[in-house]
Amino acid sequence: MARGGAMVAAADAGAGAGAGVAPGYSSEITFTVVMSCLMAASGGLIFGYDISITGGLTQMQSFLEAFFPDIWAKMNNAEQDAYCIFDSQVLTTFVSSLYLAGVFACLIAGHVTRRVGRRNSMLIGASLFFVGAILNCAAVNIAMLVIGRILLGFAVGFTNQSAPVYLAEIAPARWRGAFTSIFHFFLNVGMFVADLVNYRANTIPVWGWRLSLGVAVVPAAVILVGAAFIPDTPNSLVLRGKLDEARASLRRIRGAAANIDAELKDIARAAEEDRQHHTGAFRRIVRREYRPHLVMAIAIPVFFELTGMIVVTLFTPLLFYTVGFSSQKAILGSIITDVVSLASIAAAALTVDRYGRRTLFMVGGGVLLVCLTGMAWTYGARLGSDGGKAMPRGYAVAVVALVCLYDAGFGISWGPLKWIIPSEIFPLEVRSAGQSMSEAISLALTFAQTQSFLRMLCSFKFGAFAYNAAWVVVMTAFVALLLPETKGVPIESLGAVWAQHWYWKRFVKPPPPPPSTAAETKQADGAPA
Repeated sequence: MARGGAMVAAADAGAGAGAGVAPGYSSEITFTVVMSCLMAASGGLIFGYDISITGGLTQMQSFLEAFFPDIWAKMNNAEQDAYCIFDSQVLTTFVSSLYLAGVFACLIAGHVTRRVGRRNSMLIGASLFFVGAILNCAAVNIAMLVIGRILLGFAVGFTNQSAPVYLAEIAPARWRGAFTSIFHFFLNVGMFVADLVNYRANTIPVWGWRLSLGVAVVPAAVILVGAAFIPDTPNSLVLRGKLDEARASLRRIRGAAANIDAELKDIARAAEEDRQHHTGAFRRIVRREYRPHLVMAIAIPVFFELTGMIVVTLFTPLLFYTVGFSSQKAILGSIITDVVSLASIAAAALTVDRYGRRTLFMVGGGVLLVCLTGMAWTYGARLGSDGGKAMPRGYAVAVVALVCLYDAGFGISWGPLKWIIPSEIFPLEVRSAGQSMSEAISLALTFAQTQSFLRMLCSFKFGAFAYNAAWVVVMTAFVALLLPETKGVPIESLGAVWAQHWYWKRFVKPPPPPPSTAAETKQADGAPA
């Protein structure tokens, strides 16, 4: 405690805290930063792999015959309503059980991450995913599948909570958006790999589905091995009182020649602020001064889910099958959309720190609105409200094109920004709690949507897409009015951004200037320092 106070006193003698890239902050991209960020971002692999693997499994004859024979019978019934083929509570329970488990895991992970560090929390998640993947691969009944999915859900909760925070804290302020977006890029790499595996496994009779579920151990093993060689974040180490380790970690991250004093002082000051307020983080985050952070912690994941992306991604093979594609071609369609997503996320990583978060939100919102409206019209005009028509080839191709364009719009906006914004906006004292809350809300809504989308598609038909289109209008207006720009601002200096916002300034007080700045001001006014 005394050591931390001494470090803060030293910080008061020399570091600024205004918005913008603080003087003395290193923006060098070192080998350690690159490798650490790549390893942490690989936590997205396990979530992405699981998202796509479940959609592909619903097209596999061997999997459906073993666990969901009623759905396989519907798929071979020419008179079956195309919208309602996959309307099965057992199937939605299998798919959604992961997300419900993830909600509880996120709430636990916030406390665990604060106590044991960001890196160790990622290791816990990878271990759980490894065990869950083995259990799913060996499943002989629905119960084993669901239990395995629950373990995967706990794994996703831990990695989704800790990895984005790790990335935001370790990345140089100038490039924070790009490095944090790597998590979403790896998430889509996981989806792409899953669709490739599904495409091959679908040609293997009897046991092909076991291959799809078993390959999930690979990304888990990558994290288990790789995370052992990366440093924990200086922010986490200082928060836990490990000041010498924090200095060594920051030196390793920023490079031996970098001047780390200013950044370390700001981190120490944030940690000291946390020590002076012993209220639990979850109780603290509801205070008035954290109102903008709380609103964003709720709004960003809520709007993310209402873009419709989770259900479009999770059920892409089902959507393609609905418009008349064969099972194999439906999986191939998913592979095509994955490539589009990867390209758009790469574009976002290259532009998010140049043009800013708000610009990408605006552009992406316009693209999503056009695509969802187009999908609603195409399904309604050519498949009808009874699901009994065969969609003409030209319109089916239009659906594929709209889904690809949708993925591109999502990939440059809500996809990566959903991870960037919550991981960077919270002060250190509530950062783990805020990220836990945000991700728990996201997974809870994903659970609700996976439980309801197939029923909604069966009941509302093409209106399901119009529903999401209306929400895109609302969320784009919300961002335009209430989300300030955060590009290039050091993570421990973002308080000034909220204090300058036209609305949030009534809740957030401007951070006090360090004594060095105050002394300079007095001297400029002719007063003794």
